[in-house]
Amino acid sequence: MIKKLIQFCVSSLILLATSSASSKPAKPNIVYILTDDLGYGDVQVLNPHGGKIPTPEMDRLAAEGMVFTDAHTSSSVCTPSRYSILTGRYNWRTPLQAQVLMGFDPPLINEDRYTVADLLKDAGYNTACIGKWHLGLGFPTIDGQELSTEGMTNIDWKGQITGGPVDLGFDYFYGISASLNIAPYIYIENDRFVGECTTIKGFNRKGPSTEDFEALDTLPHLTDKTIEFIETQNDSTPFFAYVSLTSPHTPIVPTEEWIGKSGIGDYGDFVMHTDAVIGQIVDAIDEAGFGENTIVIVTSDNGFSKWAGIQKLDQKGHRVSAHFRGSKSDIWEGGHRVPYIVRWPAKVEPGSVSQQTISLNDLIATSSELTRIPLPPNAGEDSVSFLPALLGEQIESTRAGIVHHSFSGHFAYRLGKWKLCLAKASGGWTYPTEKDAPPDAPPAQLYDLEVDPAETHNLYDTYPEVAERLLAQLNSDVQRGRSTAGPNLKNDIENIVLWKSGR
Repeated sequence: MIKKLIQFCVSSLILLATSSASSKPAKPNIVYILTDDLGYGDVQVLNPHGGKIPTPEMDRLAAEGMVFTDAHTSSSVCTPSRYSILTGRYNWRTPLQAQVLMGFDPPLINEDRYTVADLLKDAGYNTACIGKWHLGLGFPTIDGQELSTEGMTNIDWKGQITGGPVDLGFDYFYGISASLNIAPYIYIENDRFVGECTTIKGFNRKGPSTEDFEALDTLPHLTDKTIEFIETQNDSTPFFAYVSLTSPHTPIVPTEEWIGKSGIGDYGDFVMHTDAVIGQIVDAIDEAGFGENTIVIVTSDNGFSKWAGIQKLDQKGHRVSAHFRGSKSDIWEGGHRVPYIVRWPAKVEPGSVSQQTISLNDLIATSSELTRIPLPPNAGEDSVSFLPALLGEQIESTRAGIVHHSFSGHFAYRLGKWKLCLAKASGGWTYPTEKDAPPDAPPAQLYDLEVDPAETHNLYDTYPEVAERLLAQLNSDVQRGRSTAGPNLKNDIENIVLWKSGR
């Protein structure tokens, strides 16, 4: 109800704005391509010396647009990052304080929460979500009984799904509930299942599946659905496509034409397949005549996953996180510093590079500035527009720094060149983990990323005043319920524990 009231007010403002500004240029289309577990070092243009995987399509986008070298997810795992992308709000303000959702979990985004899809829909956009959702869904059950996830479950495969993309601002959804290794294995269109689960399948987590669902077919199928959506658009209405790919996350299943192409194994082949999919989508945009005024963003939900074989790739000379430490799940840079490439021929200078710090939280504030639709005071509370950076200017931020969060819920705070990690070790899966940290390890880590981007020299005991300053700012951002200017808000839970490993 609250969100509907907000949308009514925003729609009224739009009518007033359009009546007095009919000569303004057309709003740009936005195609946001989110890869799954793609490491910073997996993109050739970002890792020219330590990257052994050819990525010609992402390299082409970088040559035609802008590369951000200091872009971060809000979390080093996927569900939390996706929450922040769509809401502009830090994931740890919700009850999900660590880890990720599973395929049968209820929605993480409350239906009253204003999303980037809501904003763009209010601005007159056609909005579509295609691919992996992984933010929870309300599954219908037989006779309305409590959901059972054992065996074939008691899901009503002909019933209506709630709390998904079409309840959160998207006009259209086609995809799957979670990752390709998390059941149920069935496509969903809008708020209905496509078919019924009548068998059990799965990569490493077996569960309900339709007879014809195969992980190998998923990426090509979602690519076709994305291109189909683009081809049905026209110049009269701008569009927003949130394209959430299932790759190169496990199971690693490149199609036959890509097997052996990278020369360094199946993961390299799957990255090349993913890169080609990005190229197909961009080509569809250009061929439909939308290229000049379409913002294409390519990024990842977190860093490289160790399940794809870091050591094996390292032996081939491929550095999955480039010169950064750690990978998916970790509080170190490799866990949350991700590729971020933006092409917008109408505005962005080709071949440009921005070293300004941005967060994946920032999509909703950027969309607000692009469309001149103001954000409600209780929405996008951790989001800052990076539109100035796209135009070659300095970002004007009311956010002091950015917060990082690991798989296990460990916090870090980044302010300028300084990064404070409230963890004794990786805070994730990389050795040493928190349980491997020596008993006499400092309670936290402080790094000067300008001189030590690999986070090898802990300065926590050397600059205690810097550590306390960053800790105070982190505590303020947590307690205020927001990190940007605006009225104080409430987090969804009362007690957010900052020191997971003790102080």
